[in-house]
Amino acid sequence: MLSAVFPKGSIRGLGPGLLMATAAIGGSHLVASTQAGALFGWQLLWVVLLVNVLKYPFFRFAVSYAAEQNHSLIEGYWRKGRGYFWVFVALSIVAAVVNTAGVLILTAALLQYFASWLVPSPPHILWLSGFLLLVCWAFLMIGKYPLLDKTAKVFMALLSVATLAALAIAWQQGAAVAADYVAPSPWQLAMFGFLIAMMGWMPAPIEVSVINSLWLQEKYKKQPDTRPFAMLDFNLGYWSTTVLALVFLSLGALIQFGTNTEIALAGGAFAQQLTNMYAATIGEWSRWLVAFIAFVCMFGTTLTVLDGYSRILSECWGKLRPKASSSTLLNTFLLLQGASGYLIIVFFSGALGPMLTFAMALAFTTTPLFAWLNYSLVRRQRLTPAMRLWAWLGLAYLVSFTFAYVAWLVF
Repeated sequence: MLSAVFPKGSIRGLGPGLLMATAAIGGSHLVASTQAGALFGWQLLWVVLLVNVLKYPFFRFAVSYAAEQNHSLIEGYWRKGRGYFWVFVALSIVAAVVNTAGVLILTAALLQYFASWLVPSPPHILWLSGFLLLVCWAFLMIGKYPLLDKTAKVFMALLSVATLAALAIAWQQGAAVAADYVAPSPWQLAMFGFLIAMMGWMPAPIEVSVINSLWLQEKYKKQPDTRPFAMLDFNLGYWSTTVLALVFLSLGALIQFGTNTEIALAGGAFAQQLTNMYAATIGEWSRWLVAFIAFVCMFGTTLTVLDGYSRILSECWGKLRPKASSSTLLNTFLLLQGASGYLIIVFFSGALGPMLTFAMALAFTTTPLFAWLNYSLVRRQRLTPAMRLWAWLGLAYLVSFTFAYVAWLVF
């Protein structure tokens, strides 16, 4: 039975898809999915599912292109035209800095909460963010891709087991909402910004598809025999994130919805609410364990975001300066990206929630362009009519919502 799902040798081929899942789960799932369930119950369940389904082709195209052409999407953008390439570079720089700041501050908030049981007065979140950044730099510069590849599987397994256990218990206990509670509606103009932010990082910013193609190339260098399992690895990672997005929304709906508790988006309040949610279902004994697992998950997300975007930027610079050392470039952009993200945290230290909302909304508004670029690179491949239709439906959805969001901001 297991051999039918995982053919011989395919386990070794797992890696880039799970790294993508690790990058996705941190922000969009722990924050956006849980918040959607906590605020609106089950009303946004179909939206979360729909956005994952409609973004699927554009992430898949990155894998099929990298496997068939034996180079990354960045090489494809470069060959397509310098205009496409420079637009991609500009958007990637902004996304790298903002997303690094977003995941780093969430990781620091969880570390601060976890540390509060060990020391009476844990360090300020800005100090913890700086400490975590130093640890991530050391991890990635010393361990590089092989260590990242191995740890991603552990991070995913830990959080998945804890979350599914919490959902099973919460489902048996039933919803906490009172029978006469009148649920707020997400289908009002004032909530449109929240919907866009939620969809922006769901399942991940679409630039992660480019990062996935770079991770695939790195995987092939180390293990060339794993190339036939690229699509299996991708599908496992992508649909796992979809299932877990629905699970996190369900936890928010079962445990926090209707309790009149203000839902925090960032900082210590976010970390406390997250662990409270698990402790209320699994038991008080699990609080420290869940806090640790959530921290490990966000730490994994921070690692993948730092590694992935620095790979994008170093690969782009390598197109302009082909003689530059690839390892030196990667480390340079890793340092620059992390330092820039930390400066954003310092600047927004009094408004962490708005910073995260901005990061998620920015991810959504840039999605149609990245989606079109990915589709344009593979449209001459042997795509099935169903996949072409799927892609066009996804593009229509992304473009229409982006224009609606811009109009909402302006008017």
